[in-house]
Amino acid sequence: MATIYEVSKLAGVSLATVSRVINNTAPVREATRVKVEAAMTELGYRPNSVAQSLASNCSNSIGILVSELSGPFYGELLSQIEAEFRAVGKHVIIAAGHSDAELERESIEFLRSRNCDALILHVESVSDNYLRGLADGGCPFVLINRYVRAIAERCITLDNRQGGYLATQHMLKLGHRDIAYVSGPMWKNDAKERYVGHLEALAEFGVNENKALFVEGDFHETGGVRALQHLLSTGLPFSALVCANDEMASGAITAAHDIPLDLPQQLSVIGFDNVNFAHYTYPKLTTVDYPIAEIGQMAARWVLKNVYQQPIAELQEVFEPRVIERDSTQKI
Repeated sequence: MATIYEVSKLAGVSLATVSRVINNTAPVREATRVKVEAAMTELGYRPNSVAQSLASNCSNSIGILVSELSGPFYGELLSQIEAEFRAVGKHVIIAAGHSDAELERESIEFLRSRNCDALILHVESVSDNYLRGLADGGCPFVLINRYVRAIAERCITLDNRQGGYLATQHMLKLGHRDIAYVSGPMWKNDAKERYVGHLEALAEFGVNENKALFVEGDFHETGGVRALQHLLSTGLPFSALVCANDEMASGAITAAHDIPLDLPQQLSVIGFDNVNFAHYTYPKLTTVDYPIAEIGQMAARWVLKNVYQQPIAELQEVFEPRVIERDSTQKI
């Protein structure tokens, strides 16, 4: 493998000049830069990324921590962030925290040990105090889907409460009053906020919540299957089912077909997220749009502006949900 010394000799310049070209740490005459780059190409020289990082104090890599690596939600998020950074010559290192506080802390320390210039965190279990301490310690990071008042300038979120309200309001406007609800795990902030919005919509329409028609789910398809089976086993009437995400809604739709129930004639179903498969369920899923690609893009732009000092005009911190009406809901 060619060395920096051979590049220096072939280009007829000093080692310091070659280093400045490689690491872009100081101005170099264009003619000199061309000579050095030509020598590198001829010799097949590849700069050592670790050495570059030490020299420039910049690794051009960003750490991303998400709860899971599977599923359409996280796939879309990661794809958008990676594309945004790849367009400007930067790379990502990805880890998963699996909604466990200890694993999230371990993953954050791993990413920091890889000399990442910044972190994008979708974390659910580490405490607000831990995140405040991370910020106070000088770690550059931005939070997705979580709001911590003390570090609000680092938070990019969806108004989950409004989203939960809109989902149930949609059913109420269609005339439904016997409404079942499948939440996400209630220890998660987004699940709690969506449920609060659900209750607010019921109260606005003068409808009392029937606790027997509430099921705590797990944000997975199988959770939606189990939830609908449980709700039907109660023998209580309900004409609408509000699910706190699209995966549970798709599971519920599958379980309904197996009975079989006619959808939406016998049961209207709404989800939350608007992931790509929502177009392909039968019937096509009415849902609340969670613009996760745009949120991922905004998180990447936060890093580009605040860490790499790129001229990003404006950053959006809170995104508003909206109902995407398809075929799985109808008037009663």
